[in-house]
Amino acid sequence: MPRRRRVVPESEWRDLRHRRGVAGERVAMRHLVSAGWQIVAHRFRAAGHEVDIIASRGNLTAFVEVKTRHTLSAGAPAEAIGWRKRRAIERVAEVWRLRHGAAGQCYRFDVVGIVMARGAAPLVEHIEDAWRIVR
Repeated sequence: MPRRRRVVPESEWRDLRHRRGVAGERVAMRHLVSAGWQIVAHRFRAAGHEVDIIASRGNLTAFVEVKTRHTLSAGAPAEAIGWRKRRAIERVAEVWRLRHGAAGQCYRFDVVGIVMARGAAPLVEHIEDAWRIVR
């Protein structure tokens, strides 16, 4: 039987990138809610991968990847999502759809890029329908 990894509470996280990522996810959720979305799931995991946010509005469900940066020196946050990450998100989204999906529901993949510079309000960019599944 496979061993389960111990879930470490956020208060014990030492890696600043993880802390920044979760802070960015919270900013993204506030942004989505203010735009009329309902948060269905946060950090939904399946098959060793996760979708940061699953949100719905009407008959539309969005699987949202959140990328948070502290500067734009390495490029826009959304540019960091490569084809491997997209495929992993697609697999997890399919698991979620099979477990929780409903007839007549439409699905898409969104990206929320966030720049959280010290001393400044977060900059949020929501890219709707960021990619499509190509088979």
